[in-house]
Formats: sequence, C-alpha cells, structure tokens
Amino acid sequence: MKTATLPSIRVEPALRSTVESVLGEGESLSQFVENAVRITVQHRQHQSAFVARGLASLAAAQQSQDYVDADQVLSDLRSRLAKARAKIPKPGA
Repeated sequence: MKTATLPSIRVEPALRSTVESVLGEGESLSQFVENAVRITVQHRQHQSAFVARGLASLAAAQQSQDYVDADQVLSDLRSRLAKARAKIPKPGA
C-alpha cells in the first residue's frame, strides 16, 4: 500500500518541547502525531454517530408521540430529590 503524508504544521517551541517530554520509550514525534490524529478522528466519528442516533431517537419519539417532556422529567427528579433529602436526619436532631 502506498503511504500518504499529512501536512506539516508549525508550533511554538514550548509545545514541541512539551510533546517531546511525554513521548513513550522509543516513540517518535511522528508516531505520537499519527496516534493523536487517529484518536481524534475516531473520537469525532463516535461523536457524529452519537448525535445521529440521538436525532433519530428524537424523530422516532416525536413520530410516535411516546416521550416525556424535559420539564416534566426535571420536575419529577426535583420531587424525588426533595423526598430523599427529607429522609436524611438533620445534624444534632
């Protein structure tokens, strides 16, 4: 397989020194940058898929009218929290 290159970038000397200070044993700067790019690409792919699933779920819920309004959920959670706090004994009581 033929390889390709990523564009080189200019960074402040302090950033390069910091990166070099965290390289693993035997790891090159190029390997570090390649790994960072791979991880960032993977993160963005996962993030995009997450948003797509959320939007699809929202559309399905709206279509079926099978969902609970956020204000109602928050109200129920506040009520549960208040009941739980009421059960906690007060200091000195």
